[in-house]
Amino acid sequence: MSDGMVSFDDMRGRVKAALAETGIPGEAGDIYLVRDLFGKLRMCVSDRFRENSDVRCKLERVAASLHKELGPHGYAPDDGVLFMSAPTLESFDAADAARASVEGFDRVFWVERLITGGAWWTVDDRRPEPAAKRWTLFSVKGGVGRSTTAAVLARHFAGKGERVLVIDLDLESPGLSSAMLGREARPKLGVTDWFVEELVKQGDRVIERMTTVPDWSHDMDGEARIAPAHGANPGEYLAKLGRVYMDRREDPWTARLERMLGDLEEAFSPTLVLIESRSGLHDIAAATVTDIDADVLLFAIESESCWTDYDILFRHWQEKGKSPNIRERLSTVSALIPPDEEAPYLRRFRHNAWKLFRSRLYDDEALSTAAPRDRFWFDLHEEGAPHDPLPIYWTRGLAAIASLEKIDPATVEQAYGSFLKPFERLIESGRG
Repeated sequence: MSDGMVSFDDMRGRVKAALAETGIPGEAGDIYLVRDLFGKLRMCVSDRFRENSDVRCKLERVAASLHKELGPHGYAPDDGVLFMSAPTLESFDAADAARASVEGFDRVFWVERLITGGAWWTVDDRRPEPAAKRWTLFSVKGGVGRSTTAAVLARHFAGKGERVLVIDLDLESPGLSSAMLGREARPKLGVTDWFVEELVKQGDRVIERMTTVPDWSHDMDGEARIAPAHGANPGEYLAKLGRVYMDRREDPWTARLERMLGDLEEAFSPTLVLIESRSGLHDIAAATVTDIDADVLLFAIESESCWTDYDILFRHWQEKGKSPNIRERLSTVSALIPPDEEAPYLRRFRHNAWKLFRSRLYDDEALSTAAPRDRFWFDLHEEGAPHDPLPIYWTRGLAAIASLEKIDPATVEQAYGSFLKPFERLIESGRG
């Protein structure tokens, strides 16, 4: 910056400059550059070098260079090196979520200490195979129709003979729970109850009490089953909510979330699971996108702020090398298409979605001539591409719905007719 300020975003470039200036003592083994919760960085190395005066002197020179480059984001040279035990250093290796190699420097690793945001780092392709086809409904902004879409999909596929399980994981704003179920139809317990009871090893006693089959599903060829955020009596909901996301080293929240999904699938044998995620870039939303085996519907509207927020997320995956693990699971939903400018709106939406995917998640366009198995690239108008919008049209009838228990079929056809057909193909291709 022209005023001499070193910002958080300047740190990586300045660290590389400092390392290039002083060089890295290869005899020091693995070096971890740990950016702590305050945004300050220092080196961590094995404590077996604590008494090695030659190595220690070289490390202190690096620490002095880092302090010079980083300013307030660095530690003073005499406090810039921490000698740590082998188990502590191994914990950095195990915490792959926030660890990355520093380009151009062998055996130098960058480690983030985070309060939140860490879950977006772990796009894991080693998740257990789910028993049912899962879809997460996610958006960076609220108010884009995720709950309504979950209700429409549940009705549509239950009517076609599927066993559909809908899970409300938007626990801070559990609108789906009340919108799809009248108070008298709600189960005794809900998702929050499973998480707090599971902490005391009785989650298995909640599974049978946390779902219900709504009246509108009884006459269908299939079945729709709802797992709401809370039961008929929410009870001490805020006190329970404060314990839902308990993270334990041996059993993190995301592992418990996957266990709950598995238990529900084992108990009720659904063929399709719809998960309404919390919106935004919080860790809680990240878990439903990155840490469970589910395809993802990315709800978006044609606005600069929406594309900017998705760009933040996509760029993060791109920079951390996580794109190949997530991009094939994504589908884009164009929500709330205005009725008075449908065609131009969708053209703009498609183009902006394509630009985003092309710059962040698709392979380089030069690879587009390679064999399909060797590239992940789609042109602007390619049907079925992740950026190809699944359209949902705004209608007055949809906006006026007070409860998702009853949705007029004509309204559904008007708003979702063009959405459901390609979504059915996505379901079938996923099963194939």
